[in-house]
Amino acid sequence: MLTIPNGISLARLLCVPLFAVLILTGQDAAALVVLLVAGVSDYVDGVLARRWDQVTRLGQLLDPAADRLYVTVALLGLGWREVLPWWLVGAIVGRDLVLTLNVLVLRRHGLSSLPPHLVGKTATFALLVALPLLLLAQTAEPVAVVVRPLAWAVLLWGVALYYWAAVGYLRQTWVLVGRVRRGEDPTTAVTGA
Repeated sequence: MLTIPNGISLARLLCVPLFAVLILTGQDAAALVVLLVAGVSDYVDGVLARRWDQVTRLGQLLDPAADRLYVTVALLGLGWREVLPWWLVGAIVGRDLVLTLNVLVLRRHGLSSLPPHLVGKTATFALLVALPLLLLAQTAEPVAVVVRPLAWAVLLWGVALYYWAAVGYLRQTWVLVGRVRRGEDPTTAVTGA
């Protein structure tokens, strides 16, 4: 568990409070740097873990947790500063809460968490691109004219994919829990997620 990739993931997690303070105090350029470093370190720790054969369960938990925390902090901070409307913040955070409850339902029926799929990964990627663009749009007005519409386009596309992925995950859970209740093998593939 004490590997360099896990250490990088842990360091990324420990920077979330710094990121929160920077966003809440309007230090967008510094917050953008922290977010970009977090994104690069996310990529680097994954590459190192695979290359050095150091993929661990801890790393598989830390990586998405860090991603979710950065997204949530960015959303809440930008909502607090009225850069994003609260209904949009609530829609994104609410979706994550529903999927957290979904994991609890799976575990209650003796099932493991669902593996991420391409739509969910693409949605998260879109959010992780849109939020730094929104921060960048706050730093300089000439840049904002170009960056803000792009950020909003990517953000809304990401939210649509985020919900599409959520529907897929909920459908998979419905099918798997139904199989468990009927005494069938839940490990048979679920398509259409």
